[in-house]
Amino acid sequence: MNKHSRWKRRQALTGYALAAPVLLGTLIFFALPFGLTFWYSLTFGPGGQTFVGLDNYTYVLSTRSFRLAAGNTLRFLGLGVPLILVVSMLLALALQKKFAGTRLFRNVLLFPMVVPVAGIVMVVDVFLAEQGALNAVLEAVGLSPVRWMESPAAFWVLMALYVWKNCGYNVILLLAGLNMIPEELYQCARLEGANERQVFWRITAPLMRPTVFFVLVISVINAFKSYREAFLLGGEHPHTSVYFLQHYLNNNFNNMTYSRLSVAAILLFTGMMVLVAVLYRMQSEDGEAVL
Repeated sequence: MNKHSRWKRRQALTGYALAAPVLLGTLIFFALPFGLTFWYSLTFGPGGQTFVGLDNYTYVLSTRSFRLAAGNTLRFLGLGVPLILVVSMLLALALQKKFAGTRLFRNVLLFPMVVPVAGIVMVVDVFLAEQGALNAVLEAVGLSPVRWMESPAAFWVLMALYVWKNCGYNVILLLAGLNMIPEELYQCARLEGANERQVFWRITAPLMRPTVFFVLVISVINAFKSYREAFLLGGEHPHTSVYFLQHYLNNNFNNMTYSRLSVAAILLFTGMMVLVAVLYRMQSEDGEAVL
């Protein structure tokens, strides 16, 4: 009995020793910074000298800059994520047919993933410059040139970049999910007289739900990463249509207004957790994901 207890104790200590580096890293790099950020969001002054409770939250939520940034971020998520999901699904369904040139088309879709963001932005910046190629085409047909990144068109430029850069990865994930569906199910459905629309909604869509859920989460994460392109193309103070929450965070960091920065970070974190929780609830409802 004692030998068994010592063996169990030794096994437990070994497990704790192996987990210690991960737990320590989580504590130092995640838990403590999050705790400090939350504390700074409730205080005012250097080093959190004065406790002000929720006053910082009230102030930040009432500022025009935060509401503009939050609204643009939600708008980008609300339009970009469904758009890239639909485009990716259509391309994945087309690639599943294995037409001539399928392999080349896959490589073309993956090309944006291996190109550095800075390189993409340089090309886009030259292409969309006031004297760039696109404005040259507009002038050739008698239209006035457009300052793309200094007008509401900047939002759609970033949207196009987001879809173009991340679509390939989504297509690969969806294509993998499509290829896991047994071909026998399609054959049985067609023998029973089902058309393509019925096959998609009764077979493909239900079985693709877990994959679609994962693609949705990845697409949300990549949508937040679009700040890189927005910053490189528009700077710290871009056009109001592409002023995102990350701009608000970055500008408050530069201005050393850490209380507002902390509030915005907590609100952003809370919003992301709520969004992921909603998606997870949809995915786990009845043991399956819901489109």
